[in-house]
Amino acid sequence: MKIAAFFDLDGTLIPPPSLERRFLRYLVWRDDLGVANFARWLVRFLLRAPFGSSSAIDGNKAHLAGISESTVREWAGWLDCYPTEFLPVALDRLAWHKTQGHQIFVVSGTLEPLARTFLANNLSVPLIVCATQLESCGGTWTGRTIGEAICGPAKAAKIRQLAACYGLDLARSYAYGDRFADRWMLETVGHPAVVNPSPALRCLARLRYWPVFTWCDPRNLKPLALRAHATKGKQECRASQV
Repeated sequence: MKIAAFFDLDGTLIPPPSLERRFLRYLVWRDDLGVANFARWLVRFLLRAPFGSSSAIDGNKAHLAGISESTVREWAGWLDCYPTEFLPVALDRLAWHKTQGHQIFVVSGTLEPLARTFLANNLSVPLIVCATQLESCGGTWTGRTIGEAICGPAKAAKIRQLAACYGLDLARSYAYGDRFADRWMLETVGHPAVVNPSPALRCLARLRYWPVFTWCDPRNLKPLALRAHATKGKQECRASQV
């Protein structure tokens, strides 16, 4: 059976803010999100709140109703003006798993089209992306997800599904996460690792004797200047898209 490495994306491979927040900023910048979008989100939040925060927040994409799928490609071009660095040690760890012949997966609660586009454009390591999928109709998002958002227990369920599909030995596999909600994912493998953890996850890691790593934000590693990009101004970015 094969050995796998499962990586969370936001906060584990890349520093904050999350890809989804970057995308929302782009939509606001384009004036694609207005009061009506956020009102839809709030209504669904209030309806789902009694069923838990994951359903009300992680699985709530009502604000994206009416947004075109093609916006993701335009967003990817916009990101070139505001480069997102991978955490340097994360790149080293990905490369190590590649040299070991491990199957690499990114298992993330972010939107699947964002994760897939971003990783394809910025990372050469072969991997499989499993993230939250959005329902669309005629090339436009409906504001609903296809299945569950890949967060919390759903991450662990997805990993077990992947293990069955790809013939993976979870007892010999690795997982990396930074949020307390990643604990279910970490518990599914024999080699869990906590990366840049929240206080709650750090505490749990001590109790479980899980290794804790700090993969620094490249903005704090000036001497290394790894994979540095020249940051363009916002006006230049807008001009390039005209």
